[in-house]
Amino acid sequence: MATGWAPDGAVQDQIDDTITDGVMRARARMPTGESETHCVECGDEIPEARRRAMPGVRTCMTCQSARDRRPTNIGFNRRGNKDSQLK
Repeated sequence: MATGWAPDGAVQDQIDDTITDGVMRARARMPTGESETHCVECGDEIPEARRRAMPGVRTCMTCQSARDRRPTNIGFNRRGNKDSQLK
């Protein structure tokens, strides 16, 4: 049920758009092109199986796992109150 001027399904449309944006952002970060034979961070050899499974890979599993654990700051803080925005 819509309220005010919002059409029926407006909340679901926002949810769908958020998911679509997240998928597009993840696909844009995926490596493409020719894979490296050695990790660009530590210099260890990247196994052939990883290079075949993930075309365009540039890091070994250990370095990629460390990269994936790093915090990322994506998007806007939509939950912030007015006081936090004034600082």
